[in-house]
Amino acid sequence: MTADQYLYEILGREAVDMGPQSPILSVLGTLNPLLWRWAGNRLHSVTPSGSFAKGTPNRSGTDIDLFISLSRETTETLREVYENLFSFIRANGYAPKRQNVSINIRVSAAYDVDLVPAKRQNMMNFDHSLYRRRADTWTKTNVQTHINHVRAGGRQSETRILKLWRTQKGLELPSFYLELTTIDALRGYNGTLSQNVWRVFQYLSSSFVGARVVDPANTNNIISDDLTAAEKNQVKAAADRALLANSWEEIVR
Repeated sequence: MTADQYLYEILGREAVDMGPQSPILSVLGTLNPLLWRWAGNRLHSVTPSGSFAKGTPNRSGTDIDLFISLSRETTETLREVYENLFSFIRANGYAPKRQNVSINIRVSAAYDVDLVPAKRQNMMNFDHSLYRRRADTWTKTNVQTHINHVRAGGRQSETRILKLWRTQKGLELPSFYLELTTIDALRGYNGTLSQNVWRVFQYLSSSFVGARVVDPANTNNIISDDLTAAEKNQVKAAADRALLANSWEEIVR
């Protein structure tokens, strides 16, 4: 089996149905009534975002992100919105887990769902403000811009392999940060799948720690600030080990 065959076999094993009839979308029917009850007339929409919308999900990863768009007239602070949603979800029988900008829950014993509450800034575009728990602050972003940027980057297969590697090595590296890094590392380069993934490992080893990664929806939001220097160096060290591996089986499974 060649390196490319091995990696494509992994992608096949980890494939997720992303079509309009995907079983994963059943979580919308399950959670929509609950979220409407929580937000009332403040709720604009609940839409798939994150890996599912960008084409970069893996079966063994978080199944779907749901972006919860709230009216700009919402009076609570973003921190209060986040914590109120956490308490409401827990009071309704779920076991939520706090993450940086999302709240993770398990739905129907089958799907992991990340809930991302945010306030819409205006009705002219999809700019939103959302809470960043790790920094206890807020940021402006536009998830539709994120989706468009990652889809246009065309590096979904490479990103999915690298997400599996990240998870299997226990690394702290947010998915969007990894998606943007993969696109940057492969800009202007077109090899086979294994060659492309290898090039990303070389980038992670040589350039990742010092690279400044900017949110394409907000140049004031520096994505690379989401990790500490120690966390970045852990990613670099893991990439160093990957480059010294004797086989792809040692790198990702």
